[in-house]
Parts: sequence; C-alpha cells; structure tokens
Amino acid sequence: MPETVPVRCPACRREHVYAAPSYPCACGAPLAPPLDRRAAPVPVAHRVWDEDWITVRCASCGRRDQWPRPELGCPCGTVLRIAVTNTPPQGTTRDAHPAPARPPFEPVAIRTARDAVTDAALYLRWLGCEDIRRADQRPPSGIGLAARGLLAQVDPAARPASLRDVECLWLTAMTDSAACAYFSLTGYADDARACADALGIPLFVLDLTGAARPVNGPAEELHAARA
Repeated sequence: MPETVPVRCPACRREHVYAAPSYPCACGAPLAPPLDRRAAPVPVAHRVWDEDWITVRCASCGRRDQWPRPELGCPCGTVLRIAVTNTPPQGTTRDAHPAPARPPFEPVAIRTARDAVTDAALYLRWLGCEDIRRADQRPPSGIGLAARGLLAQVDPAARPASLRDVECLWLTAMTDSAACAYFSLTGYADDARACADALGIPLFVLDLTGAARPVNGPAEELHAARA
C-alpha cells in the first residue's frame, strides 16, 4: 500500500489524503519518496527546476536518484508541495535481492506541461540515462533536458513538431557531441519525421497517460534495447 498523509490546503482549508507515488528503481524495487507527516504543505508560487526534484535513496540497492517532488493539486487551484524526510523508504532492506529483469515503465498521467517533462525524464531514466537535468540551452520551443551523452526536447505544444524543431535539436546536440531524442504530445509533421529518420533521431509521442510511444525506427530500436 502506498504511504498516505493528511493534507489541508492553506488557501481554501479543504482536507485531502495524499498518496505517495511509487516509481521503479533501476534495480527493480519499488521506490516512493518518504513523506513527512509533521511538516505542512507549501503552496507553489513559482517554478524552479531544481526545487521540482528530490534525491531519494533506494533501501534495496542503495542507489540515489532524483525523482519528482511530491505535489498535490487542490480543486481551488492551489498546487501544494508535500514535505518529505531524508530517511529511505520503508518496506525494503538494503540486503534484499534486486529484481532480475527491468520493470515496465510506469508513467504518471499528463495534465500539465510539467507532467510531460516529468514523464520524459522518468522515461529517459528508465532507458538507463544518468544525471538528468534541465538543459543549459533553451530550445526554440518546449523544454530541454540533458543527460550524460544525450540531449532531449519535450514539446507540450498543441501542434505537431516542425522540421525546424527537429533540426534545431540535432544541431544543438551536434555542438555538444551528444545524441538526441524528441518527445511531443501531438506528433510530428511529415517532413520532421523524414528528417529524423534520415538523421537517426528517436521520436516519441507522449499520450495523456504519460506513456512514451516510439513513432520511428530509431525510437523503436532505443526502446527495444532497454525493455
């Protein structure tokens, strides 16, 4: 059962019960951020990338990774940041045997642009990418993510990604001597897909469940190599 804590919205005083999300660690063990029952939730006024992620240690294998900071959206419109502790999650021990196979990717539902970025980052981590962070250079559209040896673009726009979008990502990745991948919520223009196929750029479409669907050959190869 996921850990739950009572949460009261400081804006409208509504009472909620928040359940901590669970994500698969690279070792296969379920991992959830440890919630702090004593600390009050904090309304989110401004987004800062570094504050949207926390470091959580897996009690099964000891690995430390960054995961989305727990948040709750109140019906009044207030977004609440749920406090966490610095202790490892309960229910597993460091001596436990890790799962022998990679677990399936577990997305989070997409309701906002931030959710799309979170899902893309989680998917990249599931693929085995390390040191995922906000890219230093902002792309012409969407949000850039950087990992070790990889540059990714997440495009939550309500239009298909264009040829220029794909070309700009490729040129930026070439400058950094990195591979690249593109995530879109609404697909790709025909010439953008043709360009990506020619350059070997993996293209993914994020559906509203958060699942990342490969839509060209390079993306299918990347997914199959890690599945």
